[in-house]
Amino acid sequence: MNTPTNDETARRAYWTQQMELGYALVEKLIVFPVNECGERFASLREAAAAADVEMLFSTSKIAGELDRVYFMRESLVRDVVTIGREMNERGWILKIEDCFRTLDMQRQLVRKPSVFDTVLKKTLWELGGVVPTAEMMFRRAIVLTANMPKIGAHMSGSAIDISVFHRDDGTEVWRGYPYLEMSECTPMRSPFVAPKHTTTRLEITPMMEKHGFIHFPFEFWHFDKDDAGSHILTGNPAPCRFGPVNWDPITNEVTPVEDPLALLNPLSVIESEIVAALEREA
Repeated sequence: MNTPTNDETARRAYWTQQMELGYALVEKLIVFPVNECGERFASLREAAAAADVEMLFSTSKIAGELDRVYFMRESLVRDVVTIGREMNERGWILKIEDCFRTLDMQRQLVRKPSVFDTVLKKTLWELGGVVPTAEMMFRRAIVLTANMPKIGAHMSGSAIDISVFHRDDGTEVWRGYPYLEMSECTPMRSPFVAPKHTTTRLEITPMMEKHGFIHFPFEFWHFDKDDAGSHILTGNPAPCRFGPVNWDPITNEVTPVEDPLALLNPLSVIESEIVAALEREA
């Protein structure tokens, strides 16, 4: 039963449970087979405009001065435009919050103060105020901010983060919390979200999954298709066709990441970031 509660013990227990389940999924992603198909990228902005589909795109920076890149695999762009059209017909507007990320974008996102500090605060809360080790912080953060190319669908050009808005008045179709909430309320079916907002989340989800975009259970805004995550979550053991790639925006060539298991930020960097975050909070 999805009943909101203010019980801190229950909230901590749920957060821990979800983060451990998320880490178990990470371990599956690491070993899942990938047969990178080499499919090129296409622009979501251009495709939506060409199809006369009303779609919104975030204008915020992903980290530092890095602009978001609204490109993804060509076949998936067509699917997203179709989803956008169906949302328009329903009276909604699909907003793309994030799309493809280069390895450097992902590396910086993991260390972005507003993101890293939030995850650290939740981990401190989980541990009753005890400062986590770099290993513990790594374990928690990797679920929400992929620190390895192999497990980050955004680096495969196969994932989007979304919000949804009403066409008539421009207000958000409210899911209980905004993008980019990171708490025990972030999982799609969190019991700490009001039932009406969970219902809204679950009204949006089938519109995405109808076209093969599978929801990431630990983030209510994240959907991906034809990559390791979507195969695992749908029980498809076949090698997926999209893995982490380097994309050349000039030639539109994609090449598989040479070492998809290399940490974007090693534990020594995570440890330094913990110190920096605590200093910012002091």
